[in-house]
Parts: sequence; C-alpha cells; structure tokens
Amino acid sequence: MSNAEMNPSAEKKKAAPLKPSSGRRRYGKWLVPVVLLVLILALGRWFLLTSNNTKIQYRTAEAQRGDLTVTVTATGNLEPTNQVEVGSEVSGTIATVPVDYNDFVKAGQVLARLDTTKLEAQARQSQAAVESAQANLLQAQASVLEAGNEMERLVRVRQLSNGKVPAAQELDAAEATLKRAKADEAMGRAQIAEAEAKLRVDQTNLEKATIVSPINGVVLKRSVEPGQTVAASLQAPVLFTLAEDLAKMELQVDVDEADVGQVREGQQASFTVDAYPDRIFPARITQVRYGAQTAAGVVTYLTVLNVDNSDLSLRPGMTATADIVVKQMQNVLLAPSAALRFAPPQQEAKAAGTEGGSLLGKLFPRPSHTKPKKGEESGDRKKQRVWTLRAGQPEAVFVTIGATSGIMTEVVSGEVSPGMPLIIEAVSKEK
Repeated sequence: MSNAEMNPSAEKKKAAPLKPSSGRRRYGKWLVPVVLLVLILALGRWFLLTSNNTKIQYRTAEAQRGDLTVTVTATGNLEPTNQVEVGSEVSGTIATVPVDYNDFVKAGQVLARLDTTKLEAQARQSQAAVESAQANLLQAQASVLEAGNEMERLVRVRQLSNGKVPAAQELDAAEATLKRAKADEAMGRAQIAEAEAKLRVDQTNLEKATIVSPINGVVLKRSVEPGQTVAASLQAPVLFTLAEDLAKMELQVDVDEADVGQVREGQQASFTVDAYPDRIFPARITQVRYGAQTAAGVVTYLTVLNVDNSDLSLRPGMTATADIVVKQMQNVLLAPSAALRFAPPQQEAKAAGTEGGSLLGKLFPRPSHTKPKKGEESGDRKKQRVWTLRAGQPEAVFVTIGATSGIMTEVVSGEVSPGMPLIIEAVSKEK
C-alpha cells in the first residue's frame, strides 16, 4: 500500500493555499497611519512657513467732530397731484376723437363723440310717447267733464221730482262713471310724467354721447380710436386719463416699517431719477399714511412728497429714489461706521508668547471666547466696541453710539477723542 493511501491527511496539507506571513500583516497594519503622519507633518511645515512669512497690518481712520445728517431712503413713483380718468356712460360706436396724447385741454372741451343715430331715435320715440300721454290725458279730462255733467243732470231731476226719478240705481251708476273718468285722468297724468322722465334720460344719453373734459389739463392716455365700440353695460370704460397740472406733482414712496417711526410730515427730502442722473430734485413730505402695504412679506407705509415741476422735466410714472432727512446734528463726535464692524483676527488678538505654541495648536486653533469684563456686557445695541492700536496691537475701546448716516456714527460716550485712530480693516502683507 502506498504512502498516500496510508496517510490521506498529507495530501490535504499539500492542496491547502499558502497564508501570508505574520510579518507582512504587521507592516500592512502600520502603513496607513505612517502615510497620514507624513502628510500631517508636511502640511504643518507648509503652514509654519507661510504663517512666518505674513504679517497683519491695519488701516485706520480718525475719529472727528463734525455735522451728521441722518436720512431714510425709499423708492417710489411720480404721480400728478390730480389725475382724472374719463369714461363713457353710454354704449355705442366712437365717431370722432379730436384730441391726442400730450394735448392740453380745457374744461368742457370735446374729447370724443359717439355715433348718435340710435340715441336720437330713442329720444324722438320718447318725445312721441310724451305727446301720446298728453293726448290720453285730454281724452280722460273730456270723459270726466261728460260724466260730471251727467251726474249734475240726474241730481237736478231728482230734486225737481221730489226723489221720484231717477231711480237710485241709475244715480249710483252715474256716480261710478264719474269716478272712473277721474281715475283715467290721474292715470293720464302719471303716464305723462313717466314719458317725460324717459325723454329726459334719452336726452341725457344723447348729451353724454359727446365726451368732454372735466378739468384743465393734459392728456396722458388715450384708450380709444374712431370706429371702436364702447360697451358700458356693467361699468364705464376708461377712455382718457388726464392730469390737471404737471407743474405740481407728488412722489409716492414706500417707507419700510423699521424707518417709518422717524418720518414726519414737513420733513425735507431730495430724490433722483434715472432720466436725470446728475440732478437732485428737492421735495417735502405732505402725508405719511397709516394704512400698511404688504408685498413679498415686507410691510411698508405710503408716504407722499410734494414736488415742484415748473420746468416740466419730470413725468408721471418715473421711478425715483428719495433721501428723507430725519435728523440733523452739529458738532458731534463721529466715528467711522466701518470701525464698529471691525473684529481683529484671532492670532493677532492673542499674546505674543503664543507664537511658540504646539504644531497641533497652530493646525487646529480653537476659537476665541473672550469674556467681556464686568460692566461691559449689555444687551443694549447702542453699546458697541471699536479697536485702536496700542504698541502695534489692537486694543478694544467700548463706546455708546447714537445716530448714524451709514458712513459715520455718533459717539455719545466712551474713551474716544477726536483724532484717535480707529481700526477699520486688517491687511495681510508678506514680511
């Protein structure tokens, strides 16, 4: 018997695959951490080299005394002080339109005429109805006279016959005839009144077929042409838009709800329009309306400004941007608004000894959580912090601010004096 037959386990050992050695497994286990460490060291060396080659410098602006003008900005459109829409109460076909855009018209001047053929026929028909009602009244009056005479005759006969004739039934019939005649007379009068009222309506419609201007002004819009049909069944269609006096206009702007508390009637303002970018037009607030307007979730209040347009350079519908002067202050301490927005970089805010810190600290710096001193912490938004340079390093100065124009801000109190340099920007430069 062969060795293979006597020991089958030996054959299985020969067919089994070879397993990697324990040394290879050990090297593969440490390969990834070693590569990551090399990358971290290379990144740290690059960070140290670049950080050592840069230095932060600061731009400053001095606090100063001066005048401060606070304005509120709002946009809107120019409109005529009195704008009238002229329509037609009568349906029909436009015959003539003797005016055009930009024409100056006077009160009572003809703007358009409708075809009056149908209206004239209706007026003649109503006139005929009046005459017919008057004829019916004459006939009813004759019947009243006839019935009255008959009634008087019967009464006289009864008196002469001592009540024997006529019979009581005949006398009652004559009385009823007289009352019917009087009723017909009253009906005839009512028919005349009705026919006359219809005639006045038709005559009024005939007069309104000629559309005239109600004011002295200029034609801004003309929405009708000769031959066009006007249907005034439900509402009067607008045919013309007139402006009474373009020499005096009003600017309607939308003031944000955050600013409306500062806006008052009588305040002065100025505005610009795209048509004249180099001109500044004066204006004055005449009304701040209480009714709110909401558009896209923004609440605004309509404010009306009076505008002098004697040279007729401004036109209705122009978009204007207005600056409303809400406050003027003289000889106050001012700081640049950019200084209030400045915050120093973290590495410059630290002490000089932190430059020798660990590599891990440089790679992953922690955010600064500098707790304000006692008395400095306040929920008052008027208390702010500015920075000045002391020994080349930024130092915080706490101030209380007042009104602002967006560029300069009033300093109400604080350790800031005129001429003190305040940091407004940090600039990184190579060493």
